[in-house]
Amino acid sequence: MTEQYHSGFIAIIGRPNVGKSTFMNRVIGEKIAIMSDKPQTTRNKIQGVLTTDQTQYVFIDTPGVHKPKHRLGDFMVQSAINTLNEVDVIMFMVNADESFGKGDEYIIERLKQVKNPVVLVINKIDEVHPDELLPIIDTYRKQLDFEDIVPISALEGNNTEELLNVLSKHLPEGPQYYPEDHLTDHPERFIISEFIREKVLHHTHEEIPHSIAVVIDSIKEREDQDMIDVQATIVVERNSQKGIIIGKQGKMLKQIGSEARTDIESLLGTGIYLELWVKVQKDWRNRQFHLRDYGYREDEY
Repeated sequence: MTEQYHSGFIAIIGRPNVGKSTFMNRVIGEKIAIMSDKPQTTRNKIQGVLTTDQTQYVFIDTPGVHKPKHRLGDFMVQSAINTLNEVDVIMFMVNADESFGKGDEYIIERLKQVKNPVVLVINKIDEVHPDELLPIIDTYRKQLDFEDIVPISALEGNNTEELLNVLSKHLPEGPQYYPEDHLTDHPERFIISEFIREKVLHHTHEEIPHSIAVVIDSIKEREDQDMIDVQATIVVERNSQKGIIIGKQGKMLKQIGSEARTDIESLLGTGIYLELWVKVQKDWRNRQFHLRDYGYREDEY
């Protein structure tokens, strides 16, 4: 390792559904953050690690910043904003296909209060005509003096290598914080629960996606064979939601379990026997002891 090795922490912040998780999964090369077309998919700060010959990038994918409607929403927004003071570089990601809005204005006002370098990342450039990019850049440049502005497509991989080069330039010289093969600091239990939640998001609509939590009850290896038993509970707020997730003759729950099992097997590299239950816990998103039990801790803001 040379003296010029760079390493540091990079917060990815932006409005919901701008592609933060898609970007991190793209550059890490493994699925560690769940993706969905539903906004506010990410609830906790997801940490992903990319190690190259010259740089170690530690990405923190924060929850999308939005107007909170319950205590869970407060947790998500506060988690994202507080991250700004804990990192070396901030990636402010926006959607090229969405106009500048109040959410962007809210974030920029917070960014004006931090001293760390801020890189504007204009994502989803594959969805707009190239001629539209300059006006978008001008709009944001008038709001804040960004260190760099990089247009990318996280989905297609366009210009992501250039973005990594730009980020490396702003990271301080430092050691490798994690081993080369380390991809995330989240425990397997957390990632497994997120995989299950992703499948629920994919198969349900309207109010259900934001009313669910997933709790891993147990993970046990079988002594006599290459198999891991996983038991998990999907928590919802109403009986009607429970019925939708279970589905007619249990069909929906079986589909969710089958797709989640595929991702978990890929993560753990072994066979998985996955058992899912659904439990009603009314108004859990506004009850502090439930938020704490389900992994949303205020002392981690």
